[in-house]
Amino acid sequence: MSRLNAPSPDEVLDGAKGILGNIGAQFGFVPNMFGALASNPTVLDVVMTLQDSLSRVLDAKTRHTIALAVSQANGCDYCLAIHTYVSSKLGGMSSDEIDLARAGSSIDPKRAAVARFAQQVVNSRGQVSDTDLAAVRGAGYTDPQILAIITVAVQVLLTNFINNVNQTDVDIPAVSSAGTPG
Repeated sequence: MSRLNAPSPDEVLDGAKGILGNIGAQFGFVPNMFGALASNPTVLDVVMTLQDSLSRVLDAKTRHTIALAVSQANGCDYCLAIHTYVSSKLGGMSSDEIDLARAGSSIDPKRAAVARFAQQVVNSRGQVSDTDLAAVRGAGYTDPQILAIITVAVQVLLTNFINNVNQTDVDIPAVSSAGTPG
């Protein structure tokens, strides 16, 4: 059971109603994480604005790969479920691609480097080695792109931390041990 209280639909403040409406239209329902965030419309707005802004820094599969790799490294069951669902249903990633991303890899060598680097950022709390930077650069990423990778990883950490603290009830297809929805 979630540990933080989410407002009932009629208790949602005006600042959050429109955001929740947009989320509901995208998913067909409002996932529990966003319902919980609605208790603080400013936090909900920050999370959504950050996600929207970062949707422009890297391609979708790379962002999904980072989200899956970081959520796995951080042990966030809710985020693994939602990112698996979004990566599969909206992002066109196969179950093999999702499994590899969670393991810090990919069938695409460039995305594999991103997944490894993102997990190393999390595991080292940002204290990556020169070798880690050389590997992601060697895969073809520029320093501005590396900044984007780090920022996407930190955005995912934000929601990982929120959901880990809340122990958000998973209301989307749960992740099997293989990492696929269902």
